[in-house]
Amino acid sequence: MSFRVIETDRAPRAIGTYSQAVQSGSLVFVSGQIPLDPRTMTLVSEDPRAQIVQVFANLEAVIAAAGGDFRRIVKLSVFLTDLAHFPLVNEVMAERFEPPFPARSAIGVAALPRGAKVEMDVILDLA
Repeated sequence: MSFRVIETDRAPRAIGTYSQAVQSGSLVFVSGQIPLDPRTMTLVSEDPRAQIVQVFANLEAVIAAAGGDFRRIVKLSVFLTDLAHFPLVNEVMAERFEPPFPARSAIGVAALPRGAKVEMDVILDLA
């Protein structure tokens, strides 16, 4: 099996033993992104909406490095430390996505790395 590792300095560098994304065939698996500023590697804000916006910006940077855009996302997974923030995810998605929307799941979690309130990962298809 062969695959291509995708990296960009426009998104936070990996803070563990993983790649920002890996492409296998036409599918690209983007690792979970949290709301870190790529330059400072610190949380952008404590505000949940600002964190969600930053996560989408980080995803967009990795997706662009893979040669794609949000229209290529087939699956979006959202992890929230407080599911009460889910309407904010819908709000920001409505600003960034157009139909047809990707499949999506939302999972409530006890904690996320670096104290983030949100993390998202995606699968996109470049075919």
